[in-house]
Amino acid sequence: MRILIVEDETRIADFLQRGLRAEGHFCVVANDGETGLSLALEGDFDLILLDMMLPGIHGRDICQQLRMNKINTPLIILSAMDSLDDVIAGLRMGADDYMTKPFSFEELLARIETVMRRSTEIGSDEESLAVGRLAFDRESLRFSVDGKEVKMTAKELAIIELLMSNPGTLFSRERILSNVWGLNMDPLTNVVDVYIGKLRKKIDVKGEESMIETVRGLGYRLNVGA
Repeated sequence: MRILIVEDETRIADFLQRGLRAEGHFCVVANDGETGLSLALEGDFDLILLDMMLPGIHGRDICQQLRMNKINTPLIILSAMDSLDDVIAGLRMGADDYMTKPFSFEELLARIETVMRRSTEIGSDEESLAVGRLAFDRESLRFSVDGKEVKMTAKELAIIELLMSNPGTLFSRERILSNVWGLNMDPLTNVVDVYIGKLRKKIDVKGEESMIETVRGLGYRLNVGA
């Protein structure tokens, strides 16, 4: 995933960046509110980790401006403000979760998994999906390419549905494993790569660019321009 970390304390920002990179995520750090808001408004992130007490613009105002601008990127507040009123206020501003400092990195990873899973489920309400030459009817579980039905296994359908639900979004192997196989799979397995290969054989046109783009070291995304 692409994760934006808006945190002015260098020690905490470095800690988050190192840990999340080790988990296979791409991280961008903003050390003040103005930079954080500018980057977040671009909407090119899968997740935002946001501190409250920031120089320039308060985290509360960043959160409110993002939601007012229809930027629905999943957002977790990380703050030393730990009263119940602070937590409730943060959630009402539009945050998806609120963690008080100090926190364990393991808990943060668990919270991220929960928020991303919830975000995927919320974005999956439409009965059908259509992206370029691809179409998937969730009710009948029928998948077609250029109007012609293509037989898929359950796991292949789950992966292509995930990619089609957020075209252009980069999905890490870990995120695909979590959504399709659950959380007990070995993150070092190549099962995702194997299934991506199977999908490409079923949806791509020979001689043309693959609709599923590989971003080396980061994951896969549905190439909406293919």
